[in-house]
Amino acid sequence: MSKHLPVLLLLLACFSCKNDTTPLTTPLTTFIAQTNNQQFDILIKNGQIIDGAGENIYKADLLIKADTIAFIGQVDTTKIIVKKTIDATGKVVSPGFIDAHAHGDPLKTPDFKNFLAMGVTTICLGQDGSSPSGDIVEWMAQVKQQKLGVNIAQFVGHGTLRRQAGINFAKNPSATQLAKQQSLLQSALDAGCFGMSTGLEYTPGIFAKDTELLPLAKIVGKNNGLIMSHVRNEDDTQIENSVQELLRQGQHCNVQVSHMKSVYGKGRKRAKGLLDLLDNTTSTTSVTADVYPYTASYTGIGIVFPKWAKAPNDYKKVVKNKRIELLAFLKQKIMERNGPEATLFGTAPYAGKTLAQLSKEQGLPYEKVLLGIGPNRASGAYFIMDDELQSEIIEHPKVMICSDGSPTMRHPRGYGAFAKIIEEYVSKRKRLSLAEAIRKMTSFPAQTIGISKRGLVQTGYFADLLIFAPANIKANATYEKPHQLATGFEYVIVNGQILRHKNVFSSNKTAFLGRVLSK
Repeated sequence: MSKHLPVLLLLLACFSCKNDTTPLTTPLTTFIAQTNNQQFDILIKNGQIIDGAGENIYKADLLIKADTIAFIGQVDTTKIIVKKTIDATGKVVSPGFIDAHAHGDPLKTPDFKNFLAMGVTTICLGQDGSSPSGDIVEWMAQVKQQKLGVNIAQFVGHGTLRRQAGINFAKNPSATQLAKQQSLLQSALDAGCFGMSTGLEYTPGIFAKDTELLPLAKIVGKNNGLIMSHVRNEDDTQIENSVQELLRQGQHCNVQVSHMKSVYGKGRKRAKGLLDLLDNTTSTTSVTADVYPYTASYTGIGIVFPKWAKAPNDYKKVVKNKRIELLAFLKQKIMERNGPEATLFGTAPYAGKTLAQLSKEQGLPYEKVLLGIGPNRASGAYFIMDDELQSEIIEHPKVMICSDGSPTMRHPRGYGAFAKIIEEYVSKRKRLSLAEAIRKMTSFPAQTIGISKRGLVQTGYFADLLIFAPANIKANATYEKPHQLATGFEYVIVNGQILRHKNVFSSNKTAFLGRVLSK
């Protein structure tokens, strides 16, 4: 089925006879006899199942028992006892979405309602080289005690390992420090982490070299894990070198480019050049990427400061001794990044204002405003990406969807990314078929990350499910109002529990049974 086929025609095709069969052949009576299963918790009737595997679409009923999809096929309600029946006539039934790159603190906001509202039932935390400090086993145990709205797949951060091993900002770690770092990585993987994340554009990851990263990649590979990397430099002139660095690690383990983008790059041709890096690699391991559907990034304001103005250097001394040089750097950097109007602050007391607005309010050149703020006291959105280039990345079959968002971040991606894929890239722009969009948000990340029994509508899999009409999906978050929940997912089910129905969350907190997953 063509990815350019309109959603209406796609849904009509769902109802056609050739797709109106399930891939399962076991009759309900045989299933009951074989399993001695007659009582079920939820029956979903007459749904158009898009199972997450690709273009496979069929009409079927679905039975849930406890946290598991027990049966898919034609259900005779006279043969069973069921607690709740959902009529999904005219609606899609799909796996819950898996966010390959997310942020948040499950000890502070365990319900993660922003993710649930846009259909996300599993999130991957510990990104960009940063994960909880201290004993990861103890932290996971704490999280397991929370009433979680979503499932959590945890990664261990390379920057965190650097700090724990005593390396921190060192450019040339000692053999003892490297050995400790490797031991800590192995312990984190033993604890159930799905791999390691790197943030090589941030401190302390910025100081790491191949001599440190490649041995770590070998450990990740031996444990069948994945390295997710915020690569060293996302500028258009440097992105190829940065991805090539990751591909060197990819000789030893599966690797993924986090939130793939080209800062300043433009157009389809440029996108193809970047995507060829994924397609033409000689690595025998998996090389993939994730992306969010917005043209503004979000990170700390330190991204526009030079390396020599950030830790471990003393910022006050840098301002005192290299003030003129720093002002010149900041002025040039901001102009390279589309000017002061393209930086929108997301933290108090500057939240909601652009750098240009702050400059006008304070009566200072924008570079002096930044000088006063410093590299550690603010975060913001940066309008630095080209829509056509990013859209090409979104379409590529080796690229999955992520939000790179959180419950608190002042960026619409944390509340709208997955809904926007359906609303804009499927329904409005026809850049993806609905089935392909769902694959990118379900089975593809599950298989790549190593999340078992999720990401497909399949018997024996956990019942993380969505029921929705594609035309009703809406991403309501904006840059001005980034914390507006997505709407349109009629049912959001996590581990067999209905957590959201008709845009209303369950008031039963005991139903929030998201899990900390283990590799």
